[in-house]
Amino acid sequence: NGNAGFQQVLERLESDPVCQRLSLKSFLILPFQRITRLKLLLQNILKRTRPGSEEEVQATQAYDALEKLIKDCNENVQRMKSTEELIYLSQKIEFECKIFPLISQSRRLVKCGELTALDFSTLSPKWKVTTRPIYLHLFNDCLLLSRPKE
Repeated sequence: NGNAGFQQVLERLESDPVCQRLSLKSFLILPFQRITRLKLLLQNILKRTRPGSEEEVQATQAYDALEKLIKDCNENVQRMKSTEELIYLSQKIEFECKIFPLISQSRRLVKCGELTALDFSTLSPKWKVTTRPIYLHLFNDCLLLSRPKE
């Protein structure tokens, strides 16, 4: 989105009749869709092969290899989503001092959300409670608390 030249080239390519007006996203998703269709096809082949035959052995090996490929693809997609979350978060969060790099190959965002912090004022004779929002970011290796910029 930040590169205007890339956007122009992409729009020109997507409008080309060869691409059938499909977006880049559809071309990236298509191989994953084909892999899952192949899995269904292999399941049907396995149902129709004679037990103990050479065809069943080959179909089973192909099915197992396809299962491993699908699992690897899903893991890589999750890893990329996690990295994208870290990049987005690092752009939003401003540290007063850089304690550690937020983006790391091994770091994953597990959970995040807004909480309300309660402040009790003991200076006055009556208890006064004030609230302010804080954000909790739980990673697989650390916990980060942040607050909105005032």
